[in-house]
Amino acid sequence: MRTVFISAGEVSGDMHAATVVRALRERLSGAEIHGVAGPAMAAAGCHPLFAMSELNVMGIGDVIRAWPRIRQVEQGILDWVEAARPDMAILVDFPGFHMRLGRKLRRLGIPVLQYIAPKLWAWGSWRVRRLRTAQDGLACILPFEPAWFDQRGVPARYVGNPSAHACRTGWSASELRQHLDLAEHSTLVALLPGSRPGELQRHASLLADAWKQVAVQRQDAHAVVPVAPGTDVQLLAPLLHCERIHRIERMREGYAMRADAAVAVSGTATLELALWDVPSILVYRGAPMMMALARRLVRLPHAGLANILLGEEAMPELIQEECTVEAIVGRLLDLLDPDGTSAARQRKMFERLHAMLGEHDPAAVVAEMAEAMVSRGSIS
Repeated sequence: MRTVFISAGEVSGDMHAATVVRALRERLSGAEIHGVAGPAMAAAGCHPLFAMSELNVMGIGDVIRAWPRIRQVEQGILDWVEAARPDMAILVDFPGFHMRLGRKLRRLGIPVLQYIAPKLWAWGSWRVRRLRTAQDGLACILPFEPAWFDQRGVPARYVGNPSAHACRTGWSASELRQHLDLAEHSTLVALLPGSRPGELQRHASLLADAWKQVAVQRQDAHAVVPVAPGTDVQLLAPLLHCERIHRIERMREGYAMRADAAVAVSGTATLELALWDVPSILVYRGAPMMMALARRLVRLPHAGLANILLGEEAMPELIQEECTVEAIVGRLLDLLDPDGTSAARQRKMFERLHAMLGEHDPAAVVAEMAEAMVSRGSIS
């Protein structure tokens, strides 16, 4: 019987890994799949060795405080691998932990597939040397990445983009309103304050304060807050207690956030909104020390994936000191203005993303790569 180890370290990785688990179960019939799992992976059929929440930390301070626990999880994984000898490992995103783990797994003779390449093109290109020793296959989800990695001696493959694949289907704008029990033509704003605890602590109150002002000026408008599995709902309390705000579960079948406009913390959600053709504002507040470090290390003109791919600012980006209640309110009212041009301009630019990212099912391609690795056997 084939055995596969798979690991994710945060909410988005859990969702992406869950699709891979389902694809593996179809492609490698009878295979046992174990791993560091979140709720979505467990629901898809992965047997949890450790809960993903034990790794889900953000920021230097949080990492330092959680370091003994993180090392304990890592050692537990290695002990299990030595005893169980899985045929391969799939490490999903979360590069700080997974590149180190990948090197150690390969030393034990376990082939490693890294799914969702680390964004070394944004910062830390010197880590390519570490990446070479941490994987036997690299599955990329941005179309320009394989060429970048190939030029640096790391063969890579574009497997498609999970957001582009998922966003082709799902609820229509009308169906979303039906799920929220709203009138079909009601104005709807999506508010996405992030998924990690640190992000929620910094953004939930900010978005709540902005929404309160928008709600006064737009009495016809409602807002929706999607809640991902494993999210500490208490951290969303400032938002969920606001007037005319609705909650919806992120993993409901057919989920799609086709609102009239959105405010979202920088991350995968902003790309998804672009692919759903939702005019959006990207916001982000980070710990001052982390932001100062990021500004020294990151050499990109844009923060959002949609803007990076398009090569221009389709979505306005309100980062750190620019991320104020007043700025968010002004931009959001502009997007909701039926006589304005901002929303139409964004939608026109989003059309290019669909052609750029293609229609591949990345989970199916990753499962295909995994099967090839299993067939080749141990690297030792």
